Amino acid sequence: MVASGSRSRPTAHIVVTVVKGFNGKPMPNAAVVFHAVRDGKDDGNLEVKTDPEGKATIDVIEVGSHLSIQVIASGFATSAQELDIDGPSKALEVKMIRPRAQVSVYEDNAGRPSQMKPGVQDHVVTPTPQAAASTPVPAQAGSPQ
Repeated sequence: MVASGSRSRPTAHIVVTVVKGFNGKPMPNAAVVFHAVRDGKDDGNLEVKTDPEGKATIDVIEVGSHLSIQVIASGFATSAQELDIDGPSKALEVKMIRPRAQVSVYEDNAGRPSQMKPGVQDHVVTPTPQAAASTPVPAQAGSPQ
């Protein structure tokens, strides 16, 4: 029931089609995150998974909203786009690409430009047994030396 004096705005039918950039095939089960802002007011986030045809459909974003769309899929670089919802329907195609190398203006310890390989990486430093044995253990406060 709508309270007296308040009016509901019309909503738009929005379809985001997610495809692989290198072959154009649909990407099922990609996460599409919708973040709407209307009249300076944050309307929150909503995540929709793509169907087998790579489509994520939503019908709750009000006309007149500014919409940020983020697409997340395993093995692909995250994509983000913004658009204004100015009519009763919007269609958007997002072509996902593989992660690329991250290049930095900083230099590594050898004086070469710093570069990370594409993909997810965990940097783990494992001490050598010799370094662990020769590393002095700091004395704790209040203990005799």
